[in-house]
Amino acid sequence: MTALALALLLGLLAGAAGADEADDAVVQLDATRSQVSFRVKFMWLINVEGEFAQVHGTVRRDRFRNLLRVDARIDVDSVDMDSPRYEEWAKSPAFFDMARHPRIEFASDPFPAVRLRSGGELGGTLTLRGVSQPVAFRLLPSSCERPAFDCAIEVRGAIRRSAFALGARHGALGDKVDLSFDVYALTPDTA
Repeated sequence: MTALALALLLGLLAGAAGADEADDAVVQLDATRSQVSFRVKFMWLINVEGEFAQVHGTVRRDRFRNLLRVDARIDVDSVDMDSPRYEEWAKSPAFFDMARHPRIEFASDPFPAVRLRSGGELGGTLTLRGVSQPVAFRLLPSSCERPAFDCAIEVRGAIRRSAFALGARHGALGDKVDLSFDVYALTPDTA
């Protein structure tokens, strides 16, 4: 084996053994362009909808394994609904309990970077009202060359209110909540 080949091999092995947070590339989510919306049925007929306008967090890339991991935080105070009365109720202790739980958090499992273009499952842990549960969402295929920068990373899925201690008005509101995430990242020049 030549000295150059041996040096390259040792460098690769050292990189694999030492791959840690320092080897990660981190991109901040764009809080102004990103949004999360939700929909739940009222009396099994009428959709009650809202959106959160403040989504913060990061997308971390493990360069060695070419895996991505998303950590997102949603400010409950940024909820926007058709009626101010609905907004106040959603923030109240009967629902999101914003005073005790001001954020909703999602931490994805690591997933292959190629999935941003091709789509596929996006698993992770959702923490809502202080309750953490595993979830599986669907990452939609990208519609542009640079997902997260030129177009949103689109994620769809549903959760059960009962799994997150959101049982208020269980007779009138459906248990299933449809979620839609449209996430953008800051480019290095705007970060």
